[in-house]
Amino acid sequence: MEISDLFPHMATHADNLTLVKSCHGDAFDHAPAMFLQTTGSQFPGRPCLGAWTVYGLGSENQNLPSYVVMADGAMKWGPQGYGSGFLPAVYQGTLFRNGKSPVLDLATPQGINNKTQRATLDLVGDLDRQHLASRPYDSDLEARLASYELAFRMQSEAPEAVDISKESEATKKLYGIGEGLSDDFGRKCLLARRLVERGVRFIQLFSGTHLGDDWDGAHNDLTGSHNKMAAKTDKAISGLLHDLRSRGLADSTLVIWGSEFGRTPLAEGRNGRDHHPYAFSTWFSGAGLKGGRTYGSTDEFGLKPVENPLMVHDVNATILRLMGLDHLKLTYFYQGRDMRLTDVHGEAEFTKFLVNG
Repeated sequence: MEISDLFPHMATHADNLTLVKSCHGDAFDHAPAMFLQTTGSQFPGRPCLGAWTVYGLGSENQNLPSYVVMADGAMKWGPQGYGSGFLPAVYQGTLFRNGKSPVLDLATPQGINNKTQRATLDLVGDLDRQHLASRPYDSDLEARLASYELAFRMQSEAPEAVDISKESEATKKLYGIGEGLSDDFGRKCLLARRLVERGVRFIQLFSGTHLGDDWDGAHNDLTGSHNKMAAKTDKAISGLLHDLRSRGLADSTLVIWGSEFGRTPLAEGRNGRDHHPYAFSTWFSGAGLKGGRTYGSTDEFGLKPVENPLMVHDVNATILRLMGLDHLKLTYFYQGRDMRLTDVHGEAEFTKFLVNG
């Protein structure tokens, strides 16, 4: 398995990865390509993979969000990339922020005890339910009611869940926390492991979403951009994989690393590469999958897949199958027909290779 020198820590996990070298899509710009990856459509407004997953499976922890999203800045494609679309709004992702306080305003305001806060929420809830009675199809209002209750429950569990100060120094070092470039993404990966331990169903981390400090610097400076962004993520994601295995969580946790597209094998300017959705890689790990294998291949220039091509819809169908969901049966009736993540596309045949080889 060929792994770039930019990822020396990830290279140590080759025996636990299935590397897919034949992914492809047909969206050339960031936002449409990301929407296609996460929602199955190039156009915003459809439910994302995380929303479909928690719609189908629910959560194992009622005091934390079932679907958590973490990014390193304002995302170019906005919240539609982790939204619930036409699914009830309660299934949308909950954004955890940068820095040492991922969830703002968790502490109860000074001078307000739990009894008073409970009474306030009950009053607001009663008023909202009266309002909802005349608007039975307003899922945003239903989601607001649910979010108030979840926020109240989170005040008892979330502060401990997001507090990494009690983790050992060895664990922090494993993720690259306190080591400059890797610190921020390392914190996110460590927090992801803590959320997995506490039954959060779906956790989505985005790297390079901050304008001017992202992978897209490869347009003008391929080596500078990729060296920096790889250094931000390599040790962190390696630490996550190691930590999941050492704690017995790897077999029950599916980890996927991918992108909205790759980069051209042809130069853009002096030292750049343009967007290339026609051939790129994704890897899978954990969930009892056999590792140390590659799937698919491209032509010798990396322009297009020539063996076992996997369209975005095939990847999403496979992810749902590995989560125990049939993409053909996971539907929601909307605008006169049963809608699904993969729409009228998608094959989950790749699952057989992942599981059996």
